[in-house]
Amino acid sequence: MSKELEEGLDLQLDFDKLAKVAANAPDVLPVAVQHIDTKEVILVAYANQLALETAIATKTAVFWSTSRNELWEKGKTSGEMFDLHEIRVNCEQNSLLYIVRPRRGDICHTKNQKGEPRNCYYRRLVIESGKLENLDP
Repeated sequence: MSKELEEGLDLQLDFDKLAKVAANAPDVLPVAVQHIDTKEVILVAYANQLALETAIATKTAVFWSTSRNELWEKGKTSGEMFDLHEIRVNCEQNSLLYIVRPRRGDICHTKNQKGEPRNCYYRRLVIESGKLENLDP
């Protein structure tokens, strides 16, 4: 992932993401992840049967990395792990909601200028300009 993609202010949406996921990992569901205390949406990831079973067994947020084709325990390398408090299933049973609490209070692998992890949704689209605004620079 490029620094410009993660830190830039130009909108570069990946509209092909779902096609890539379906081609490489057809047996996954999207997982929205919500902070139990703030109700903020932290991130969106994917889970297959193994990731879901592992998440249930370990009570931590575990996903399937569609780019690496392997289990992804959130925070295993960054230290920003999530305790899993609840799993919800949508009405069509084609997506999940993990309700979590970050163990250290931090969320994303990206950092702001102070070196602090931030929420993954740290940029807002400015409708008038079509540019992104960094809410936690």
